[in-house]
Amino acid sequence: MDKYLDIINLEHYEPRYHKRMNIDNRSAIFAPFAALSGYEDSINETARYVESKIILTDEKIEQLNKKINDYKNKIIKITYFIKDKYKDGGIYVSITDKIKKIDLINKEIILFSKETIKIEDILDIDVL
Repeated sequence: MDKYLDIINLEHYEPRYHKRMNIDNRSAIFAPFAALSGYEDSINETARYVESKIILTDEKIEQLNKKINDYKNKIIKITYFIKDKYKDGGIYVSITDKIKKIDLINKEIILFSKETIKIEDILDIDVL
């Protein structure tokens, strides 16, 4: 400690032409950075939950086909599967609307809201 006695009470040096950086900018210099860009996005994507598509029995498919034809002019709630773009699986969503058209060539249902749903993706249909 004795070797610093000559400078310990000196005033702190302030540069003449270069202003001191404020505390916010100074702390940003030492903030952590992403060494691997995209790594956190990759981890979040892996952790994101998706459901598996439920395989329907032939009996359930027949019931749904009958419901589609019976409920053509009624307000219905359709629960269907949307395949995930990035992972195996997807999510089930429900929509309430009326069936506008049944496209047997493309095996789709077209609703009045212009939503198109593949018949093979439908899990359930309920009349409201």
